[in-house]
Amino acid sequence: MILNGLMFRDIVISAANALDNEKDAINRLNVFPVPDGDTGVNMSLTMAAVRSDLPRFQGTVGECADKVANMLLRGARGNSGVILSLFFRGLSKEFKGQAEVDAPQIARAFKRGVDAAYKAVMKPTEGTILTVMRVCAEQAVEHADAYQGDVEGLLAFALTVAEGTLEKTPDMLPVLKQANLVDAGGRGFVVILSGMVSALQGQPVEAVQSNGIQTAEQADFGAFQTEDIVYPYCTECIVTKERTYIGEGKTEALHQFVLGAGDSAVFVDDTEIVKIHVHTSDPGRVLSEALKYGSLLTVKVENMREQHTTLASEAELQPESLESRSPEKKYGFVSVANGDGICAVFRDLGADELVIGGQTMNPSTEDMLRAIRMTPAENVIVLPNNSNIYLVAKQAAELVEDKHVEVLRSVSVPQGINAMLAFNPDADPAENVMNMREAMTAVSSLSMTFAAHDSTFDGKEIRQGQILGLVENKVTHITDTREECMRRLAEGLHETSFVTLFYGEGISEDEANHFSEILRDVLGSDTEIMVINGGQPVYYYVISAE
Repeated sequence: MILNGLMFRDIVISAANALDNEKDAINRLNVFPVPDGDTGVNMSLTMAAVRSDLPRFQGTVGECADKVANMLLRGARGNSGVILSLFFRGLSKEFKGQAEVDAPQIARAFKRGVDAAYKAVMKPTEGTILTVMRVCAEQAVEHADAYQGDVEGLLAFALTVAEGTLEKTPDMLPVLKQANLVDAGGRGFVVILSGMVSALQGQPVEAVQSNGIQTAEQADFGAFQTEDIVYPYCTECIVTKERTYIGEGKTEALHQFVLGAGDSAVFVDDTEIVKIHVHTSDPGRVLSEALKYGSLLTVKVENMREQHTTLASEAELQPESLESRSPEKKYGFVSVANGDGICAVFRDLGADELVIGGQTMNPSTEDMLRAIRMTPAENVIVLPNNSNIYLVAKQAAELVEDKHVEVLRSVSVPQGINAMLAFNPDADPAENVMNMREAMTAVSSLSMTFAAHDSTFDGKEIRQGQILGLVENKVTHITDTREECMRRLAEGLHETSFVTLFYGEGISEDEANHFSEILRDVLGSDTEIMVINGGQPVYYYVISAE
């Protein structure tokens, strides 16, 4: 069996469907217990365009591979998504100009894709998706001549190798062994190969549809008017039940209230929590009613009318047609941030374009590219402010030809803010980059969130819902209350003269001020403390300490 363009199209669509169907299972393999832009979601979103746009493709294998690579390049989210996009970019380069390919060509393409992915990661870690890809490609190259025209046989062999390597990842990465899990990204790659093999065997993976929502076509946001949205606020929350309501079947009154509050209602009554989703005209009323049954663990309210207006306008601006704004000044900044207060700080410091993103929402390469192009400057400095967004930002920067783009490796909001404070408009680009990098190392980044799931992390048993204190993005404290966690974080700071406390979504000003006093008690009266309503989701507090 030789692989032509239509067959390649079909196996990639099958792989994308398989990945989307398995994304939740892949997410559950994430060892890190902090709420995160999970691996399964990132990989699935990276391949989302394949599922919607590729079915109409007609052409050679080289043309199809190039189209797939471009889709993934622009849609890549998170480190795993970037690695996946680079793998398919390697395939496209090997298949360039080919009407069809045989097994040895596919093996060489795998090797080329893996090499590209390894080059993009500064410090590759064994026991991750990169390892699964590498061993798979090496074995495919070594055994390719035995298959020649048997593409199905080669890919089935590659799948077996990938599965075997995945099972060994806990022995390569201690954190996986502690949690008794295999690598999530590696599992995603195995799922992709499995989807490809299934298609070649005449059983392509179909997308699992839910609630009748079709994913084959993109929605036409201009097909209806904004005013047609009767219940404009998409309201979601998780309620930690009071003792009276612990157990199942004790919140039926709340269930009935939610059903009558709007439409698209989803109500999940678990033993200790209630999860609510509803489109309503009065989110405050829904949240107030929910508070009668316990405390709010998470809250998210989005204005769908505003979202629709934005999507309807953006639908007319295809990425390919978005022209770069001509330079109007020497320097410009693109920053990734989330939360009204934190975004306002970056704006005040001079950020031209803000890309909304963070732990639970990784922007795509296209999102970053659009922001860079819209920045009217000769030199654009990009601050990802998250380790999982750095590779996406780097990939976007490489697509820009008419501006000099520098991506700083800022891995937290405090680092990004300190970098911008160090900027000197009169300095040359190289000097500014050096000074901003030094400034990032001069600030300590701390944060507080909750455990998204039960986990064994770094030898510690963590229960879902416990409070996690992080120092430089590493879990250092596990407590049952936010107050205890704040005190422990403060006790770990030494020789600190200035602290900024950003409090997040759902945290009251009174609590934030109380916690600032805890910091003052521990650090001493000489420490200057600033309290800012950051409005960031997921993280109760983000702390910058100098």
